[in-house]
This record gives sequence, structure tokens and C-alpha cells, in this order.
Amino acid sequence: MPIEIEAPEGFGYENIDCNLSESSFTDQRLKDLVINIDDLLLFYGNHLGKPELRELITSEIQLSPADVLVTPGAAAALFLVATSLLNKGDHVVVAKSNYVTNIETPRAIGARISYINMQFENGYGLDLEELEQLITNDTKLVSMTYPHNPTGVLIDEATLRKVIEIVERKNTWLLFDETYRELSFAPKLPLAAGLSDRAISVSSMSKSYGLPGIRIGWLICQNKQLMETLLAAKEQILITNSVIDEEIAYQYLNKKEKLFAPVKVAIQENFAILKNFILKQDILEWVEPQGGCVCFPRIKKNIMIDTNKFYEILLNKYGTYVGPGHWFEEDGRYMRLGYGWDKTEKLEKGLLNIIRSIEETRS
Repeated sequence: MPIEIEAPEGFGYENIDCNLSESSFTDQRLKDLVINIDDLLLFYGNHLGKPELRELITSEIQLSPADVLVTPGAAAALFLVATSLLNKGDHVVVAKSNYVTNIETPRAIGARISYINMQFENGYGLDLEELEQLITNDTKLVSMTYPHNPTGVLIDEATLRKVIEIVERKNTWLLFDETYRELSFAPKLPLAAGLSDRAISVSSMSKSYGLPGIRIGWLICQNKQLMETLLAAKEQILITNSVIDEEIAYQYLNKKEKLFAPVKVAIQENFAILKNFILKQDILEWVEPQGGCVCFPRIKKNIMIDTNKFYEILLNKYGTYVGPGHWFEEDGRYMRLGYGWDKTEKLEKGLLNIIRSIEETRS
């Protein structure tokens, strides 16, 4: 099913009162960022991405700009990795739930997928023994996302290093989506790509920074041969990125300290509201997120409910939109709640609407 059918932009923002389905910070306006592109030359840019932008991306991680490939959003980076590394019949291990591209693209290629099923009951923890057992001689790729979308959980550095040790020993690749790394509530993990040349780190300007409209993301990898392959793949599909988008990303990151500070404050304020709400009601339960701006609560099992009717009432009667569980191939009792995109008062109103809709639906 095309994502656009159920995406809020496809459904129509004008039809939604409280939008809790978004997985990013509030969309930013160009004028508020004091960014000027009037004198920009509209040319074919550097195929790897604007050199100054790649320098900024690597300025805090002690890697070379040559280790960075700028792409039209993280989604394109994930697509490039899957299509460059996988052939029909190859084996992939995916920590699930996961971003849909990390599942659908390998499926479309004809790869075989094994899942590390992260469970609510164990706090969506990562089972390293299961990971070790699932990787076979023909496993080409292991795919993970931390801080995790949709749950917001995070692993610690020791666990990340153990994952990399397993990947290196098994001679496979680690695709590590770090889109929410800048919104970690705990100390940030080291960049996965900085720990091994078998790791590919992916991030973007969309989620944490609230700039999905410029379609700028990137992948980072120290393996020169793989980077050459990924660059060739990008050139076949895109040639290069929009120089307008790259310039906006560059100017934003050049002022990141000033522009990003209020974003982190706003996320923490909304998270406090969400946490207080969860603690004061007895209908939803969650695993408390440790980063990002989404969580994945579920309706408690003792509540008898028609989940299809719940989502219908929530949207059509109360104008409140959430990410239903089936977006992540999970039961409808689960829902992704984004707490960084809509206004604080809309977040509070939407949370109450969820409770009202459940109460009106339960039998």
C-alpha cells in the first residue's frame, strides 16, 4: 500500500485538528531561520554533496568529509544501501519494528528477512543472543534504528559495540539509522560508522531539525569500496542533490548551536506533558522513550475494544490523527504518538481525545 494514502499530507492537514502522527519536530519556516539563497548558482552540485556541508556533518565526529554521501533524505540513503548490497535470495536481519523502507525495499528485491522482534514485555530490549543466532553465512545486512522509531528506546554504548563486534566477526554490514541521535535524552551514542568500517550510519535534517521539506539526509561509512558503489548508485538514480536544499541544510547546521537549542527545549517540555498524562491514566501503557519525539503506547490488554472503530472515531469525530499499529506491522492496540510536531495545546487536546475515543469504543 502506498504510504501516501494514510500519510497526513495525503489525508489533508486541513482535515486534522490534532496531528500526533508526525515523527519529526515542528516544520520550520525558511524566513524564521534567517537563511538567504538569493545568490545561489543553480548548477549540478558535487555528486557526493556540498563539500562545506559534508565538513559540517563530520566536524563533531572526527571522520573525513569523504566518508559522507549526501542524499535526498534518509529514505534515499536507506534505499541506496539496500539496493547496492542486496540481491534476490540474500539474507537480511532487521530489528523490528523498523522504518518501513528497511523492510519493504529488501522484500521488493526478493531478499529473505529474519526479524529480531522487539517486545513490549521486555522494554523493547535488543536480544544480542538472538542477533548472533539469526546471522548466517549469507547474511548481507543487519538493520537497526536508535533512538528507535516508533518506540523511542535506546541502547547503551556497550550494546552498540557488541553489535558491531558481532557484525565484524560474521563479516556482514550494519545499517544503523541514527536520525534521532541529536534528540537522545541520555548521552548520545558514538557514531556507529566511526566505530567500524562495516557500519553505515544514516541521518537527516527531517526528524530532529524539523526540515523535511528540503529532503536532505546522508550516510556515513569509512569503507572506500562501498562508498564508491553507493556513489555510483546515487549517480544512476539522481546524479546529484538539489543545490538549494543542500545550501539550506548547510546554513542551518552552520548556526546549529543557536537554532537547535530551542528545539531540544520544546521537545523536553512536550515530553514532560506526555509522561505526566501517561502516569495519570489507566487505559494506555508504554515503554518510556529515551530519545526522539515519538513513543509507541498500547491499549491495555484488559480493555475490550474494536480498534478499527477506535481509529475511526478518533479521526472522524475528534479530528485526532495517530500512527496506527499496522504502519509497523503491529496490532491495532499499538499506536505511534508524535509529541514534537503539533502545538503543545494540540498535544494535550489530542491525548484527551484518545482516551475519549477508547471510552466510547470499548465494550
